[in-house]
Amino acid sequence: MATALTAPADPFLSIHAVRIFVRDLDRSLRFYVDQLAFHLVIDTRLQSGERWVAVSPPDGTTILTLVAPKSNTSEHKLIGRSTQVVLCTSDVAAKFQRWSKNGVRFIGTPRLRRIKYVASSASSSPTPSATPSPKQNGLQPPAPKLLGEEAPIWGSVSVRFRDLDGNTFSLVSFDELTHAVESQRRIAAEKLEAERRAAQELAIATQVHSRLFPQSMPQLKSLEYAGACIPARAVGGDYYDFLSLGPDRLGFVIADVAGKGIAAALLMANLQANLRSQFALALEQPQRMLQKVNRLFCDNTPDGAFATLFFGDYDDSSGFLRYVNCGHLCALLLRSDGSCDRLESTSTVLGIFKTWECAVGESSLRRGDLLALYTDGITDSMDHRDEEFGEDRLIDSLRRHRHHPPQSLLTSVVADVRAFTPHEQHDDITLIIAKRSS
Repeated sequence: MATALTAPADPFLSIHAVRIFVRDLDRSLRFYVDQLAFHLVIDTRLQSGERWVAVSPPDGTTILTLVAPKSNTSEHKLIGRSTQVVLCTSDVAAKFQRWSKNGVRFIGTPRLRRIKYVASSASSSPTPSATPSPKQNGLQPPAPKLLGEEAPIWGSVSVRFRDLDGNTFSLVSFDELTHAVESQRRIAAEKLEAERRAAQELAIATQVHSRLFPQSMPQLKSLEYAGACIPARAVGGDYYDFLSLGPDRLGFVIADVAGKGIAAALLMANLQANLRSQFALALEQPQRMLQKVNRLFCDNTPDGAFATLFFGDYDDSSGFLRYVNCGHLCALLLRSDGSCDRLESTSTVLGIFKTWECAVGESSLRRGDLLALYTDGITDSMDHRDEEFGEDRLIDSLRRHRHHPPQSLLTSVVADVRAFTPHEQHDDITLIIAKRSS
C-alpha cells in the first residue's frame, strides 16, 4: 500500500531580501560594507547579464539587494526616498557614534520614547462577539508581551539615517526586544561553549584512547606482524595488543567490547588495564590469567557488559601457538599450501559469569603461514544490497595480498572492506596480521 508523503506541519519561513534602489552599485556597496560594517552576501552576474549585489547586517539573516535601475524606469524614481526598512540594535547610541565617525549622515539625534503595549480585548470591540472573553470565563487575560518576559511598559530609542543616495532607514532599539535578543545570544553562547568543551573533551579522549593500543612492538626473528584499529566514532570498544612474554615469546590479544562510542571505550580501557595487570601469569597458566581478568571485568563493569577476546601465546623459536578464544570470531591461519585452519572458540565471553572456565587450544605457524585476527567490523560490513563482506571475502582478500609485508597486507584488506561498503562505517574495524618468514 502506498504511503502519502505529507509536508511538515510548520515549514520554515523567514524574510529573505528587501530591495534598495541605488544609482551606483560599487559606490553603494562600499558604503554598506565599509561604513555600516555589513557583510557582502553575493556579487555576481546572472545569466541575463544583470549584476546581482546583496549585503546583510552582521547579526541578521535578512539581506538587502542593491538594485541600480535604468534612468527611464519607475524604480529609478524610488531612489532617495524612505525605504521603510527598520534596523534593530541593542545600543542605538553606540551605533550612532560609530557610524557618525564613519561618515554616515543621520537625521537628528537618537530619541528616547516610553511606550505602553496594550493588547486588544473583546470588551473594547464595538461589535458584540459570540465568543466569551477570558474575563467572562473567570480567567485573567494574559499580560501583553512583545518578545521577551518584561512588563508591558517599555522604551525605545530611534534615529534615522541616509545612505549615499538619500535612501532613508530607521535605526531603533526596544527594551524588551533587546532583552529577548540578548537572552538568545546568551543561550547560543552557552551552547557554543558547551559544544566547544565537548569537542575538547572528545579530542582528549581520542588521544587517550589511541595510547591504549601498543606503543612498541617486540622484535622477533621469524615473525613479522602488524595491527590496526579504526574506530567507527572518535573512540570505540575494539582492542588489540602485543605483549612481551619473555625471550622469543609474544602474546597476541584482540577483543571486542559490547557497544560503541565512549561507553564502549571506557569498558575497553578497563579490560586493557585488567589484562596488562595479569599477563605475567600467561607464561605458564593462561587459564588462570584469563579467569582473573574475567573476575576483575565482572567486578568493575555494569551488569550486561561483556567482551569477546582472543589471546595467543606464540613461541618464535618453535612456531608453537597456544591460544584461548573467548567467544571471539575464529582466527584464520592460512597455510603456505593454500589451506585455511580456523582457531575457534574454546570458552564463552568475558564479563557475564564470575565462575568461568576456559580450555587452551594449540596450533603452530610454519614458514610462509599467515595468521589473521579480526573483529566483526570487517566481516559485518555491508554493501548496497545489505550483503555482508563475510569470512569468505576476508580469506580471499588475505590470499590475494599475502605476498605483501603484514603492514601493507593489513592496509590492502581494509581497503577491500571499504571498497565493498559504500556506506558510512558503523562498527570498529580491528585487524592483526602475523606472517612467519622462516
